[in-house]
Parts: sequence; C-alpha cells; structure tokens
Amino acid sequence: MSVETKPVFKPNREFSKNARIKNMCEYQDLQDWATEDYEGYWGHFAKEKLTWMKPFTNVMDNQNFPFVNWFEGGKLNVAVQCIDRHLESRKNKAAIIFEGDRGDKKIITYLELYYNVNQFANLLKNDFGVKKGDRVVIYMPMIPEAAYAMLACARIGAIHSVVFGGFSAEALKDRIEDAEAKVVITADGAFRKDKPYMLKPVVDEALKGNTPVQKVLVVERNGEDVTWVAGRDYSYNELIKNQKVTCEAEEMDAEDPLFLLYTSGSTGKPKGVQHNSAGYILWAQMTMEWVFDVKENDTYWCTADVGWITGHTYIVYGPLAMGATTVMFEGVPTYPDAGRPWKMVEEYKINQFYTAPTAIRVLHKTGENEPAKYDLSSLKVLGTVGEPIDPPAWKWYYEAVGGSKCAIVDTYWQTETGGHIVSPLPGATPIKPACATLPLPGIMGEILDPETGRKVGAGESGYMCVTRPWPSMIRGVWGDKDRFVKSYFGDVKKDGKPVYFTGDGANYDADGYITITGRTDDVINVSGHRMGTAEVEAAIKKHPNVAEVAVVGKPHEIKGEGIFAYVVLKADDGIADELEEMKAINKVIQKEIGNIALCDDILFAPGLPKTRSGKIMRRILRAIAKGEAITQDISTLEDPSVVAKIEAMAKK
Repeated sequence: MSVETKPVFKPNREFSKNARIKNMCEYQDLQDWATEDYEGYWGHFAKEKLTWMKPFTNVMDNQNFPFVNWFEGGKLNVAVQCIDRHLESRKNKAAIIFEGDRGDKKIITYLELYYNVNQFANLLKNDFGVKKGDRVVIYMPMIPEAAYAMLACARIGAIHSVVFGGFSAEALKDRIEDAEAKVVITADGAFRKDKPYMLKPVVDEALKGNTPVQKVLVVERNGEDVTWVAGRDYSYNELIKNQKVTCEAEEMDAEDPLFLLYTSGSTGKPKGVQHNSAGYILWAQMTMEWVFDVKENDTYWCTADVGWITGHTYIVYGPLAMGATTVMFEGVPTYPDAGRPWKMVEEYKINQFYTAPTAIRVLHKTGENEPAKYDLSSLKVLGTVGEPIDPPAWKWYYEAVGGSKCAIVDTYWQTETGGHIVSPLPGATPIKPACATLPLPGIMGEILDPETGRKVGAGESGYMCVTRPWPSMIRGVWGDKDRFVKSYFGDVKKDGKPVYFTGDGANYDADGYITITGRTDDVINVSGHRMGTAEVEAAIKKHPNVAEVAVVGKPHEIKGEGIFAYVVLKADDGIADELEEMKAINKVIQKEIGNIALCDDILFAPGLPKTRSGKIMRRILRAIAKGEAITQDISTLEDPSVVAKIEAMAKK
C-alpha cells in the first residue's frame, strides 16, 4: 500500500506560547516518561490533579489482567472533584451556561451548582432511600437537571446509568432491567425545534409489567400533561423545595463504580460499560486540559448529549473537574437556522467548540456562508468526535469556522476508553486533515498485525490497540466478566499477551501518524478482498457534489458481496442523468482505490437514517439493500420518514 501524502498545518505560534504542551519536544518528553516509568507517571498526575480524602498506597495492580486496579487504598468523591474543591476560588464563576431550544438561558455558578447537587442528593438519599452502590437510571433531555442528577448520584455513591432520551421504551426497559435500577429520573419532556416532545410516556411504557424500579422522579420541563402513578411517580419540582443545600459526600474507593453506560450492540442484549471513580475522573480532567487547552477564563462548548460518553466526559465531568465553564445546549444546531451555533459562539465568546463530523457536514451543506455573519474571533480550538472527518468538511471547518487559525483536534476514543486516546495537541502537533495523529502522552497505542501481534509499518493496515492498561479504561461489562474479556481482550496479542483491541482498523503514514479506517467488522468481502466501508466512503466523498455517503455490502451472485452506496448530493435540484453521476462517482473510486471497489449500486437518497446524535444506522441500510423488511425500531431516528423514502426509491 502506498503512503498518502497529506498537507500539514502547523500550530498557531501565538497559541503555542501559552499552551499546556507547547511543542513536540514536550510531548515526546511526556511520552518517554510514561514509557520509562509508567506507574511513576500516572502516580504523579493522580497526586497533582485529584483531591484525595485518603491517599492511595499503590498506583496499579495488574496481576489479574485485564481486571486492573488503579490507585489502591485511595479514597475520594467525584462530585467533590467537580464542585467542592472549586468553591474557595471559583464559587461565583459560571460552571454551566444553559441555552434551551427556545432561546431561554440560565447561568449556574459553582456555588449554585453545589447547592443544586446537594439538594438533589438529599432528595435521592432521604426521600427515595438511594444508597451507595444502588443503580439509578437517568432518562433526561439536555437540561441542567441532567447534570445535577449525575453529580448527585456521584455524591452519595449511587451508580448512575444515563440512557439517551431518544431511545425507545424497549431499549430503556432493557437497560433498567440489566442494571437492576431502583429509581428512574426523567422529565415530562423537553423542546425540539420549538415544539414539545415527551419522555415520561416512554418511561411509563418501559415500566409496564415487573421491573426493579420502585420510584420515578419527574422534572417538569415543558409543562405538558403526563400520567402520574400514585406511590411511584413524584415531582422533582415539588420535592426539591424542601431539601437542605448541604449533603456530606460519600467516601468512595478509587475503584468504586461511578457509572454504567450501555452500548447498543448489533446482537441482542446491550452491554453495560462500567467506569470507576478515580481513573476515569483523572483522565477526563487531563484530556480537557491537554486536548482542548482550556484555561481559567475560557468558555467551552461540546454539542453532544449526556446520553453518550462524549456528554459524560466532555460536558459534565471533564470540564467541571478542571473548574471550567461548560455550555449545555438543549436544541438542534440547525434550528431556527444553520447560524444557531455561530450565534451562540459570538454571544458567549466560546473559545473551544467540540462537535461531530456529521454536524459539520450538515452545517456546511445547509449554511455554508453562515459563519461569516458572526464574530467567531473568540475561538481557539475546534474539535471533532465520533468518526473520522472527511477532508472537505475539515477544510470548511478550518477556514470558515476557525478562520484558518484554530487547531482542529480530531479526537479518537470510545465509550470504553473513557476519554481521548489518540488526538492532536493544539499547541504542539502539526495537523493533517482527517488524521487522528498520535497517541496522547501515557497512552501506549499501537497498530498491530492481528495474526502476528507485531507493530505494522508505514502504509500497512492493522488493528488499533492499546498495549498497556490505563486509568480510564473500561473496568468491566456489568454483570458479565466473560463478555468483558471476550469483547475487548480476545482478538489480538502482543508478545503472547492479550491487549485491548478497539475494534477499529488503522494505518500509519510515513511520519507515524495514525489514521483510523473504521470498524474491522464493517468490511465488505468482494471476490475475496476485504475492504473497510470507511475507505470506500472516504473515496466517494472526494466527488465534489457528494455531501454524505454510507456504504454497505449486498449479496452478489459472482463476487459474493457487491458494494451498495447511499449518496446524498449537495445539489438539491435533482440529477439530470443518474447514470452519468454514477459513472462519475465510480471514476473517483477507481482513482482512489481501484476497480475492485467500484459500486454495483448507487442510490441517490434524500438523506440517511441517523440517530439524533448523528450516528448512521447502517443496519437499516443493509436491510434495504438486501430487500429485507425493516424490523428494528426507527422511532428514535432524527427523521424516521427518510427510511420509507429510501425503501420506495430502492424498489423502483
């Protein structure tokens, strides 16, 4: 395989002068330190960054790998990390800036956050009987009470499991039952595109029959009528009035569970990813400081939802642990128009902006010239998360939004990693578009050959792995030790020992930079040649009229599998000649990959089926390509009607 040469963008010199990591020499010094004295490295930062109720006596116990204990003997409380320790110097500083869908605004200082979280903790503990180790499911919209609920659970030692507010009743029920949650915290609903939508009825449906849930706490957000079940359902708005504003924080062991977050696998039962207290909050804070370089007076905005790991680590826990100001946004970036995010950047003078490539592509397509209408000079760092960002979207983000002066940190990580593991450092790393660059200091990330376990060379593809345990790594799959080992440590070995495998393929370029090529199970076997769908998609995106694309495999009589592409074009005025457009796209693929990757079918779709967080539901697209019936719930999609439209087009 040839090594692609990409343009290099060096860090802004003025920015680098004051960055926490100022150049590649400093980066290398940190990585060398970790390599030479791994436990000393992590022990140093744990002492420096965390406030301990009782100091730890041992940095790491790796004897029962992959079950690893960090900071043994240490006692702390994550809510104290995020709130209490800031009160002396930051009590009147904005902790959370909230903007609702309809433009309503609220600023919560660290002192107000302290009071709100304590009241919430007292309500759970005293009125609902929640105690250390109990599981609490949080099914909430993007409102401050969602953060209060998470931090209140942390304060009293309860284990929270946030379920994304777009999930169906069945998905919610599965997670409640697996976690054996005794309490659900929800809202009547929220607002989306200036209209109310409901959450409480979904909870009611999920709790039909026998469930472990004893009580439901309802935040009355949008004022719509809901059903109240006597003895089970209670109004947060009423109960919170009587709660004291002080609540002693529970002393937690470093390895006590902090939260569960369920990943929806393609096979049956959802997987409860468990993260524990000390290691998780340490890396959440360190990556906030290093990757976004957030400073004392900065205002930081991550557009994710708290129902996903990005919202956990980079809206709530990471920003608050370091004493930052974090923005929570209830609405949709394109409502009332595609200028909404840039209007907020101008109004709040946001310094770091973190979003998904899907959102960037949509904002580019629907509002290409909108950024120029606003003052975005406050921006210093731009971030992307969720999938590799394609070069055209990167270029627009860099030039139109960042004014060709902001570093773009293309962050690679997962629910299971707790925080970033491969990412540029904005003041140090020369950046290449659509490239995750290098492992962060302390992360022993390597691309390995799955057969031999050797580190692959430049231009070779392999499996993205982490070869040593790190503090924020997944601690287990809730209630299923065998699934934990099999899912993450069963595929790749180095020097005969299992290592953490991310599930993603990757390759190195000539500079040792890492490019993630997509899930290794997202492959199409064409005439015996296995190709990652991400590679084909990246090629198609280089056609100038392609806005979005999703590629799946389709049974082929001769090849075994053929390539089926769903393409959304930038132009909205139709296609004069579909056959010619297909030829043009295949010509791009031929140039970028070769004839083996040519598409057998291309459907020009009005849109793609996505969750509200922007994830493309490829299982639906595979079913349509095969002519199969859609059996999964599509009610949680951003636009469920797009599925019927694509199905109708595919049948023509």
